[in-house]
Amino acid sequence: MAMRLAYVFQTHEMIGGRQRSRAVLVGKSWQREGLTMNTISSAKSIDSSRDHGYEWNMAPGRSKRSRKRHIQQKLFRRGGRRRGAGRKPKGARAGERHVARPAFKACHPLHVVLRVVPAVGSLRRRAMYKAMREATITAALREQVRIIHISLQRTHLHMLVEAEHKTALARGLQGFQVSAARHINIALGDGTRSRRGKVFADRYHAEVITTPARAHHAIRYVLCNWRKHKEDRHGLASTWLIDPFSSGILFPGWIELQDRPWMWPIRDSYDPLLVQRPRSWLLAEGWTRGGGPISAHDVPSQSR
Repeated sequence: MAMRLAYVFQTHEMIGGRQRSRAVLVGKSWQREGLTMNTISSAKSIDSSRDHGYEWNMAPGRSKRSRKRHIQQKLFRRGGRRRGAGRKPKGARAGERHVARPAFKACHPLHVVLRVVPAVGSLRRRAMYKAMREATITAALREQVRIIHISLQRTHLHMLVEAEHKTALARGLQGFQVSAARHINIALGDGTRSRRGKVFADRYHAEVITTPARAHHAIRYVLCNWRKHKEDRHGLASTWLIDPFSSGILFPGWIELQDRPWMWPIRDSYDPLLVQRPRSWLLAEGWTRGGGPISAHDVPSQSR
């Protein structure tokens, strides 16, 4: 005679203020002389050993089927450092990497680059110049980031800035970008309604300046950047000595000004971009030890 326990389930009930468990055996079956009989047994209470001195131990049933043997599969190689990995650029130029900003001290200035979307057009226009000038005023009033030098090119702008720490830099540049975007969208509107949409294409790029040589290179690169892009080779710009779309008119370190008691005169109709005097030693005088005076005729892409 073979006996098999088909189903077991457990219930709880309150008896005499105590919760007792009852195991109910369902589907108790046996075979005898080729006949199969099924019935449902009565429920038996399972109490603690303190009350009855015994306890039921029901072992789980085991399947008679053979266990499927595990076979290690070949894994696809995904992720990791490899050629062609990473997010592909959405446009013709790759954007700024989403990595942590570099740490810096308050005595170290930074070279910041911001790019605009193609829908904005060239920044070297009178309307765009006025919009960016309003943004420099906003940054000066908030005093979170100090703009020392600035240069506007067709698709991007360069700035040399100072900040006390990373949070001040982030907040200051955020306020500058919001103000610039708002004034640029107003300038690009039809007079009754301003343009809608983003202005800056990506996150700003920042490089920390830690040595006099780097400070000299950064100042020369920012103020003479228009010559690198060949903006001085055609039209009225070919008659200019200093880029009017930069703060070069306010820079006292030009080699052309060494023998002059005063700086270059400014026309009454020209409002220069608002910049501040440097507080860091590198931008104030340390840059002179990294290469000497800077000429207004220098081209950053060419060696001196």
